[in-house]
Amino acid sequence: MSIETSLNFRRIDDTVTTSGSVVAEDLATLAANGYEVVINLLPDSSTYAVAGEADIVAAQGIGYISIPVDFDAPSEADLDAFGAAMEANAGRTIHVHCAANYRVSAFYGLHALRSGRWSVEQADEHLRSVWDPAEYPVWQEFIAAARARTTS
Repeated sequence: MSIETSLNFRRIDDTVTTSGSVVAEDLATLAANGYEVVINLLPDSSTYAVAGEADIVAAQGIGYISIPVDFDAPSEADLDAFGAAMEANAGRTIHVHCAANYRVSAFYGLHALRSGRWSVEQADEHLRSVWDPAEYPVWQEFIAAARARTTS
């Protein structure tokens, strides 16, 4: 098994991958596959959460960051925490996940846009390769508001 078999897995570049739900067996192979950090945007209360995830990751000497994003109420504070975690770990091999890669693809696209790594078109292409936020108005509004703050 491999993290690459996770739901909606995406390789952003040589150092960043993203996905939806993961399983304990895949998490247990991360160090052997060169990962140095896991960022989890899934609340522990989710039915998709892996019991003991922080311990599984830490036992391999991998950094673990939990930013529990409420799917029904994403916040600017969550996005800021994500951006800070990505910047603090720049250059390290990172896997970011949530339930379906919806939270992650939105946050990563916004982070890449804010940091000048991606254009709006690149962020949109990545996001739409995973899902359509128009199906979830709270996310469509959140993304639009975050982009407006980025360009103002």
